[in-house]
Amino acid sequence: MTDITADRPVRTSVTFVRAKGSDVSAVGEPFIWGMGGALAFGVIMILGFLALVIINGLVTFWPKPLEEVRLSDGRSFVGEPVRVETYRPSPDQLSKLSDEVKAKILSDGGFANRSLYRIGNFDFYNNDFQWVADFEVAGRSKPADLYLVERQEWGVFIGKITAVRAGDESLENPTYNQINAHFDEARSLRAERARIERVEIGEINHRLNAGRLEIRRAVLDAGGDENAPSVRRITDKVAAERVDLDRRFQEAGQKVNDVRARDGRFSVSLTEVGGQTKTLPLSSLVRFYQPNKLGPGESLAIYGSRWLEFIIAEPREANTEGGVMPAIFGTLVMTIVMSLIVAPFGVITALYLREYAKQGTIVSIVRISVNNLAGVPSIVYGVFGLGFFAYILGGNIDALFFPERLPNPTYGTGGVLWSALTLALLTVPVVIVATEEALASVPRSMREGSLACGASKWQTIKWIVLPRAAPGIMTGLILAMARGAGEVAPLMLVGVVKLAPELPIDFTFPYVHLERSFMHLGFHIYDVAFQSRNSEAGRPMVYVTTLILIGVVLVLNVFAIQVRARLKKRFQGSQF
Repeated sequence: MTDITADRPVRTSVTFVRAKGSDVSAVGEPFIWGMGGALAFGVIMILGFLALVIINGLVTFWPKPLEEVRLSDGRSFVGEPVRVETYRPSPDQLSKLSDEVKAKILSDGGFANRSLYRIGNFDFYNNDFQWVADFEVAGRSKPADLYLVERQEWGVFIGKITAVRAGDESLENPTYNQINAHFDEARSLRAERARIERVEIGEINHRLNAGRLEIRRAVLDAGGDENAPSVRRITDKVAAERVDLDRRFQEAGQKVNDVRARDGRFSVSLTEVGGQTKTLPLSSLVRFYQPNKLGPGESLAIYGSRWLEFIIAEPREANTEGGVMPAIFGTLVMTIVMSLIVAPFGVITALYLREYAKQGTIVSIVRISVNNLAGVPSIVYGVFGLGFFAYILGGNIDALFFPERLPNPTYGTGGVLWSALTLALLTVPVVIVATEEALASVPRSMREGSLACGASKWQTIKWIVLPRAAPGIMTGLILAMARGAGEVAPLMLVGVVKLAPELPIDFTFPYVHLERSFMHLGFHIYDVAFQSRNSEAGRPMVYVTTLILIGVVLVLNVFAIQVRARLKKRFQGSQF
């Protein structure tokens, strides 16, 4: 019998049955719109945050005009306008106002405008800022002869420069060019004195301290016998070196005195609007200018010099002025050391769990524990780092290798190394999870092909699996770097400080000092925002420091992303 349907195509039909009152075409659309809206909301929040930081950060260093404000009671002050806001005057303030002014305020709902001025002159007024309500102002003007002077101490001065002395020459009411003619020389003298004190005298003090520690170490090795032959030999050697060091110290001290005497020839007299005068060394000034005379080019030059100072200089005035170079350097060093620690540990752990460990209950428990570690509060890691790394591990290192320095700890306190290890523990779950996912994404056929060609398991992992998983591993490392660079809470316990006079890397042997405390941009933001004597003075620095921190993280991430892109390109199309 012949099958008459053998050569005929079989037509299959599917009938959709729609429930009464339902609309099949609309199923799922609300969820799509909801997810899209959530994504858009998240993007808007991120862009809004970045816009807030960038705009406020970029305008911070732009020079603003100075205003002389005359009050209705006859008083006056000079300041830099900061912002204007609406507020509700107190009943006591309203009772002192005229009926006309009071009626106007009441017609506006009981609200009035007030302006915040940066008046500077903290050494005169014991305050940096002053609020003034619009109804208290009789008039405003912008005198052209006013100076804004940035100083090494006491912050900003606003007023007039009434005199400049350079040796036997004294100038009354000098012009800007006359002051600037002597300013560069005075500033170079200050820089020369700082170089001698920090480099030459610093090196001598370091060698003197090293000799003292060498003698103490010899005494400890001799069982406390200060008259032992080995101790006398070390003592004689150190004494001979100390003679030369004392001579060099005297010479360096004489250099400092000579520079200080030359620097003392330059001074400047500053007078505030109320008539109070103060005389300072000309070298104690950072910069000075007349804001109400500046043109666009001069304003741009001051703006650029302030940004340059902020990036390469050290902080001053309780971190509310100056630069953040030590914080930038400390953040970079700590993040790089953390990455060098977390990368191998995270990758090795993931390799073992994915490629070598027998899958079972124990491995599942380990994976769950690793995932749960990512949810532990960061301050807990800081407490663990302080207790285990600094006190236990560091204390034993000091007892074994640096007994001559005790009771002053070397590794038994916070430092770059312990901070990097603490943050490595905090970020290692991210690297482990990302590495496992990257290893799992390598096709099984590639492993089998390598093993079939006679390669061992390690050779297969080394030459086949790891190179193709490298982009995914780099993704985990990028996330770890970004999180580690921005963490603050653990660092407050294991190494970060408000001001670190010595960098973790310098020109003193052994050049890399991972036991030292350091400054960090994240902690700098916290310190300026919440620990400074004046929150208004610290607010601009919060924005610019945040902008720098975002820039540092961006640079590190861009570098890592470039490496990941090259790895992707290298192995693109090689999978099968």
